[in-house]
Amino acid sequence: MLHPAGAWAEPRAGLAMHGDPNEQADFSHFPYANPDAPKGGRARFAKQGSFDSLNPLIVKGVSADGVREYLYESLMARAYDEPFTLYGLIAEAVETPADRSWVEFTLNPKAKFSDGKTITVDDVIFSHAVLRDRGRPNHRSYYKKVKTVEKTGERKVRFTFDGPGDREMPLIMGLMPVLPSHLFTPETFETTTLEPPVGSGPYVVEKVDPGKSITYRRDADYWGRDLPVNRGLYNFDEIRIDYYRDAGSMFEAFKSGLVELRNEDDPTRWAQGYNFPALRQGRVLKEALPVETPAGMSGLVFNTRRPLFADPRVRQALIRMFDFEWVNRTLYHGQYARTESYFARSELSSHNRPADATERALLAPYADAVKPAIMDGTFSFPVSDGTGQNREGRVEALKLLEEAGYALKDGALVNVETGEPFEFEIIAATRAQERLLLTYARALKQVGIEARIRQVDSAQYQRRKQTYDFDMIQYFWPASLSPGNEQSFRWGSDAAKTEGSYNFSGVESEAVDAMIEAVLAAKDREDFVSAVRALDRVLLSGDYVVPLFYLPRQWVAYWRALKRPDDTPLYGYQIDTWWDANTETGGHAVEP
Repeated sequence: MLHPAGAWAEPRAGLAMHGDPNEQADFSHFPYANPDAPKGGRARFAKQGSFDSLNPLIVKGVSADGVREYLYESLMARAYDEPFTLYGLIAEAVETPADRSWVEFTLNPKAKFSDGKTITVDDVIFSHAVLRDRGRPNHRSYYKKVKTVEKTGERKVRFTFDGPGDREMPLIMGLMPVLPSHLFTPETFETTTLEPPVGSGPYVVEKVDPGKSITYRRDADYWGRDLPVNRGLYNFDEIRIDYYRDAGSMFEAFKSGLVELRNEDDPTRWAQGYNFPALRQGRVLKEALPVETPAGMSGLVFNTRRPLFADPRVRQALIRMFDFEWVNRTLYHGQYARTESYFARSELSSHNRPADATERALLAPYADAVKPAIMDGTFSFPVSDGTGQNREGRVEALKLLEEAGYALKDGALVNVETGEPFEFEIIAATRAQERLLLTYARALKQVGIEARIRQVDSAQYQRRKQTYDFDMIQYFWPASLSPGNEQSFRWGSDAAKTEGSYNFSGVESEAVDAMIEAVLAAKDREDFVSAVRALDRVLLSGDYVVPLFYLPRQWVAYWRALKRPDDTPLYGYQIDTWWDANTETGGHAVEP
């Protein structure tokens, strides 16, 4: 039928950001899942830190891992072998016009919460309202773009947006978690709690040891177990997540079999730490799996809200002082590649690519926002000789610092006008971070800068990060093949003033805001890629972080009791497709 938006729309089982979904309406399972995977057994995972809440949807408190993934379902489920495509979960059908000015979901009549209550349109409307008004800042930012919410049928709900053009919003609403309105009020939603929550997902909370562990039990009455998006997933009867104070004790737990899977990100440990009996005997497997998504941005984050880092010349100087070649060789066994894009390792990266006509048109109103070498694709970070001297970097850094009003005096860098020394604090969350930061601090000492490294516990680190109470931190922003509204929450001017956002650098730039709008408005993949590259160029030109490095593959080690499907999707391995080998009646282990 023809809708008032002036475009044809019809209910469908799936929705893609660009183009059509890969799967047909009658698909049986995702290609990366094994529909014959046996159910049963248990899995034990690990997390560093602690938790004091089972509410992952508010800023207050630190929620236990897994609550959002295993208890609170979204209207639709994401496919991890496509850039950004959703298929039916709580909603069995989705409808949106060509301009995506609204989206309508039809709820699956079988959908219910774990207490047996049917999921209704009222639950969806309540969830939107409470997350918009009282949820995490990213939810508030996304859901305030909804102008009206209507119950258009017994099982139908329509969200109309504040304007056409943001093509991601129908998918953002598809990923909205649905809460049981019969168990929440707006006021109780905002409280931290360790009471097991009621959701509609495949697991329920079996046991909680506050701050130490949480155990999930597969719900035998789970309403959605036979849906195509779930076939071959959620195979363990029990999942336990234990918390460890530091990375060392967490690794020792893995070696002893107390933890059965480890996603490794430490090159030294990967190169030298896995020479233990269980691996040599073949009881532990070690694999480097392919991953085809952007590497994201790992960097040392300047808090530009601080006057010390407000001058871009200061930030450029500190970037020059990071000697990647030396750090990679001495700390990481040469395993890393240098990050030179916010979307490295993908077609979305602007690095080594001149801006195309679409990019130049987007950037034309912001002539000073992109450095010439970044615009024409010739920019790369200088490569040192790897000896640790970094002489050229020191010379360039001191020149920039002198231009910014600093000078060396008795071996210390001071502000020429005030006489104040150039010193700041970098807070670390882990010992691995501390090791890198101490190396960087020693390099800064060569130009008279005093960088103090302070390791704090996870709770304090989270609090200071969320309130921007830091000079510099190390942080990693993951990236997908379909960046969208989350970019506003990371780099948008409004987010810079909102506590709890991921705009840790304090980016406030008209050019950045405009490029994010262009990303969201792109109607085809070609324009979308150009818009993301334009955003990449503006962010790189702003010198908001000291870019670090990334791993070319996904490192994982696991005990042979676990098995995985043969195929790995675009986004890397998905643990929820694995199963307990002890429950098999046949099959084979995946050899490394």
